[in-house]
Amino acid sequence: MAADRFPRLEQRYFWLLVAISASAIAIGLGAAHVMEVNGHAVTGMSNQIVWGMPHVFAIFMIVTASGVLNVASIGSVFGKPIYKARAPLSGLLSLALLAGGLMVLMLDLGRPDRVIVAATHYNFKSIFAWNVFLYTGLFAVVGIYLWMLMERRMNRHAKVAGLIAFVWRFALTTGTGSIFGFLVARQAYQSAVLAPMFIVMSFAWGLAVFLIVQSSMYAWNRIELDPAIQRRMARLLGLFVVAVLYFVAVHHLTNLYFARQLPFERFILLDGGAYTVVFWVGYVLAGTAVPLALLFSGSEGGARSVTLAALLVVAGAFSLLYVFIIGGQAFPLDIFPGYATSSSFFDGAIDQYTPSLPEILLGLGGLGFAFLATTIGVRVLHFMPEDDFGSVRPLGPASSAGSRTQ
Repeated sequence: MAADRFPRLEQRYFWLLVAISASAIAIGLGAAHVMEVNGHAVTGMSNQIVWGMPHVFAIFMIVTASGVLNVASIGSVFGKPIYKARAPLSGLLSLALLAGGLMVLMLDLGRPDRVIVAATHYNFKSIFAWNVFLYTGLFAVVGIYLWMLMERRMNRHAKVAGLIAFVWRFALTTGTGSIFGFLVARQAYQSAVLAPMFIVMSFAWGLAVFLIVQSSMYAWNRIELDPAIQRRMARLLGLFVVAVLYFVAVHHLTNLYFARQLPFERFILLDGGAYTVVFWVGYVLAGTAVPLALLFSGSEGGARSVTLAALLVVAGAFSLLYVFIIGGQAFPLDIFPGYATSSSFFDGAIDQYTPSLPEILLGLGGLGFAFLATTIGVRVLHFMPEDDFGSVRPLGPASSAGSRTQ
């Protein structure tokens, strides 16, 4: 397709977005520097809660990086033309989000230079070592997949490359969920349900992020997507949101079945203060019930309703991860079942955590990095969805080139 067949970001929007995302990256790096110089004393973390808000951002971006590639998989592996046209943008978002998530993860270590040790010394009994290969492998697999998609001579290999990427991202999300599922030092985790739950979460969060980016790109180019395509993707997002709710319910019901987990479930669902509020209001109500109402209300084809629903799904994702990651650490480990424990190290006590500004800014810096990579990628190369232009409706003079059919 010729360069002028599809409008790119308008010049003013492009430089504005670059400035905003670059500023977010600079502020995030500054926050990481403050934490490195002053130590974790400037954060809300403690000896019990060692994974704070940066990990919430990082896990969200890593899981979403896997899930957003689902759009490409539906197109290349299952041969759906609507999704196939969106495969390049899907791949770009996957790489950008994974890079942003790993950036936050590395800078939150306290000693980012120690990543060299992690990259050269492996303990293959550790799920963390497995994930080093899964994360780096995804960069290579998706990079090759994009090459097959965007180079005409290699298009015949795109389906095979897409299948490999499909399998790899399943393994990656399984590995990410297994980090918690294999963790015996926190009774809030250690469940076989977590691996499939993370896979389903990646589907919902990845599609939500894709819809937000796609609607933004179309709006900036003054093009409206065919309502039929919008409606189909909205309904798919709704199904994924329901699936996530199902697995979250199964996870909690499984814990309620075991007597030793009852205190933890009571803490999260009833007596956890902020964690309980964030779970029921942030995830169940705002992140699940309201999006489902918007997506299945009969007006699901409306671009604004779909975008709002996707934004709420993302907000619900952060709420769920906050409760899962931080709430799971705040609750004390039952070291001696049937006995009460206490010490000067706060054994047996529920820990308190308040996110600090540097933690939040570091997480936003990772999002800024993913945003910058996506913005530049769409500007420089042909990552915008390239439907038959009879299926998109121009909104103004800037999209007149887009009204021509191929």
